[in-house]
Amino acid sequence: MDKQSNLRLILAVAISFVVIVVWSKFFTPEPIRTPTTIEPNLTKNKMESEVPSAVTNTSSQQTTQSQADSSSNSLLPDSLTQKDIITRVEGSQFDMDIDSKGTIVQVYLKADKYTQPHQEGIFTHIGRLFGMVGGENKKLERLPLLANNSSLYPLQIFFVDNHLRELANSVPYTANIDHLVVDNEAQTLTLTQNLGEIVVEKQLTIYPNMTYKITINLSKPAQYIISNGMRPNADGDSYAFQGVLLQKTDTAIEKVEDGDAKIEGQNYSDALYIASVDRYYTSLFFNIDKPLSVVVGAFAKGLPRPFVNLKEQNETLYGYIGPKDYNLLKSINPHLTSVVEYGRITFFAKYIFTLLDYLYQYMGNWGMAIIVLTLIIRIILFPLSFKGMVSMQKLKDLAPKMKEIQQKHKGDPQKLQAAMMELYKKHGANPLGGCLPLLLQIPVFFAIYRVLYNAVELKNAPFFAWIHDLSVMDPYFILPVLMGVSMYAQQAITPTAFSDPMQAKVFKWLPVIFTIFLITFPAGLILYWTINNIISIVQQLAINKILDIKKQKGKYSQHK
Repeated sequence: MDKQSNLRLILAVAISFVVIVVWSKFFTPEPIRTPTTIEPNLTKNKMESEVPSAVTNTSSQQTTQSQADSSSNSLLPDSLTQKDIITRVEGSQFDMDIDSKGTIVQVYLKADKYTQPHQEGIFTHIGRLFGMVGGENKKLERLPLLANNSSLYPLQIFFVDNHLRELANSVPYTANIDHLVVDNEAQTLTLTQNLGEIVVEKQLTIYPNMTYKITINLSKPAQYIISNGMRPNADGDSYAFQGVLLQKTDTAIEKVEDGDAKIEGQNYSDALYIASVDRYYTSLFFNIDKPLSVVVGAFAKGLPRPFVNLKEQNETLYGYIGPKDYNLLKSINPHLTSVVEYGRITFFAKYIFTLLDYLYQYMGNWGMAIIVLTLIIRIILFPLSFKGMVSMQKLKDLAPKMKEIQQKHKGDPQKLQAAMMELYKKHGANPLGGCLPLLLQIPVFFAIYRVLYNAVELKNAPFFAWIHDLSVMDPYFILPVLMGVSMYAQQAITPTAFSDPMQAKVFKWLPVIFTIFLITFPAGLILYWTINNIISIVQQLAINKILDIKKQKGKYSQHK
């Protein structure tokens, strides 16, 4: 491969990188959203549609699409807009509401990390100045995690028997306490539903870290299903995974994304946990010592309906509703850390986050942790980077000879290729050597992007005076501009030998193209890329100096 082909490959890789980033950012199809409002006049479907056919063993062909479209409403309490809150739970970091259906209808986060407003950018400030943007960016008192009028709530029970299910839908629960304070110790309340022929008792123990233990006692045996609820609806971003995921006993992860659930339901007999998730938050059930039998059905438009199958008189489950904080989930149970999902590159991104979190524990600032992480990555890749930079320098030095060969064999591509390969072999040059470091950095870039995009730990994490949230864009575009400038400076000192003026022009415009397309990406990601450029500049200057010294001493020449 000649130098011109090598440069074309570099350009192709760089341009493809931009195209992939832009497509994933702006053109990825938006997942279907969980409905937040319910039409009050929709007709109820048959009671059989409340339970997925995978539970009742009915044929999936018997479930029509019209049944599926209305099944979500048959799962709802009769007076969904007038929830009867029977117990309010108050904790130092969260509040919780429990209604007369014996379900958790809302969880509120109270920490500043989750309640402070998004940082306003320069355009918003200008808009407010000239009256083009109204309102105020106020701090929330509490952040609600669950959607109002959700289709399914945590702890919602449905009996498989039609008669019991219909009876349970009309009889409210009672609570032994209407206000519970969970401060430093766990507190327990009892919810009771007397159906006459059977009594349902839920003993709910709530812990300060937003976990809970639910023990269900029936006065006589009956088969039923219980849900961990629809996914939280606290983050409106549509580019992260949203839906239901679970981990099986063989550690395999199964995912059912919004829009992909099957009406008849999918059975999993050995789940360590089942979690409904959005970008930052989750509502889940787990029982590591006794794997769960779960089924994931579907509402209309393929929205997942997660349930756990139960049939004993006395059953115990553990649950959690809150942020997907890695260390918190790990403290509850290490298996739960896989709830933090980074997409297709999770297998690699999770190690990037582990290292980043380790650095943060010592430095106390996520921005500084990103800088040190970048240094570590560049140190690991330095041998390859060094070889690539030396290879580019050799190719630059060989440019005159390459041009002579191109002129000599202009009309004979085969001889030209053979002569070029002989030249590379003679001088120890690798036409692909400059591409390898770039290719290796692309998966690292995407892994860091997914970490910064999905890790709730970085939400509202400050760095420098003007950046108050590394998980969103730089509001004043300072970092993107610095990234573009550093990228241009890196190009200026990197050896190149373009024979095509058009290629040279395109290459010079790459810093501008990258700056424009990455300007709205998380500030933490731009910080990583900027520091990466600065390190590359230092390395290139050092290598250029070393090669100059070798040339002067006669240890490196074109004719070696």
